[in-house]
Amino acid sequence: MFENNAICKLLNIKYPIFQGGMAWIGTAELASAVSNAGGLGLIGAGHMPPDILRKEIQKCKSMIDGSKPFGVNVMLMSPFVKEVMEVVIDEKIPVVTTGAGNPGEYVPALKEIGSKVIPVVASVALAKRLERVGADAIIAEGMESGGHIGEIATLPLVPQVVDAVDVPVIAAGGIADSRGLAAAFALGASAVQMGTRFVLSEECIAHPNYKNLVLKAKDRSTVVTGRTLGHPARVIANKFTRTYLEMEAAGAPAEELEKLGVGSLHRATHEGDVDNGSVMIGQISGMLEDIKPVKQIIEDIVAGLPKIVEEIQSRYN
Repeated sequence: MFENNAICKLLNIKYPIFQGGMAWIGTAELASAVSNAGGLGLIGAGHMPPDILRKEIQKCKSMIDGSKPFGVNVMLMSPFVKEVMEVVIDEKIPVVTTGAGNPGEYVPALKEIGSKVIPVVASVALAKRLERVGADAIIAEGMESGGHIGEIATLPLVPQVVDAVDVPVIAAGGIADSRGLAAAFALGASAVQMGTRFVLSEECIAHPNYKNLVLKAKDRSTVVTGRTLGHPARVIANKFTRTYLEMEAAGAPAEELEKLGVGSLHRATHEGDVDNGSVMIGQISGMLEDIKPVKQIIEDIVAGLPKIVEEIQSRYN
């Protein structure tokens, strides 16, 4: 079905579906499952120390079927970013996605080992800048996404990025089913990236409490914290966010807000404390109703695409 798809050809994958590089839960288990199912799985390096990342990469390699590619998402704000990039280069990771910054200084070394560099952007200006430094494709991520976000929604962002660059564009933010894939194609994207949908997969290691809270989410269940710090993040409203937002509104110093946030994601993802932890998830969570294997998630989306296209066509006949 996707023989001529630009992203599938670029990365040698079966389906134009990326898994978001989610810190703490974008592990070898999830990344290998997505890659084995025909998409592109990503290990979320987040703030991982380099030795932990190397172990995760080697574990993923052992779980990958044949020569299917996988990637690592590098958070450029990580205190370990230089060491993390050294591990990525040493392990010859075929695809590297980046977030929260400009990966320009690392691009030559990544290209030297044959890696495809695909940054995540939240604006047209950054997309154009990163194309100039050698990006092989661009992930345009709208503010509907979970975790750290920009200020522009997916619907207006993606077509503007598509029009601004000559490399393939991957749409991210608010996509979880066949309708989202069809919409992304209509906007000019060559592929989609999904995070929230894969949280509700059997292979995702997120704590059951985390998954259950996402299952209960409605369309207005998420809020955005961290705007005053310049690092907004979309999370499910809970006791933690109420405290955080109250402190932000009261003008609390950045140091206090950062102290409150330290360890909050891990508390939710691994300890299951979804009251006092940060439950990063996208707005699309309100339409998710089940937990199923990664393979089924991907195949259901792909199988449903022709019907969506037919329904669109029928509205014009």
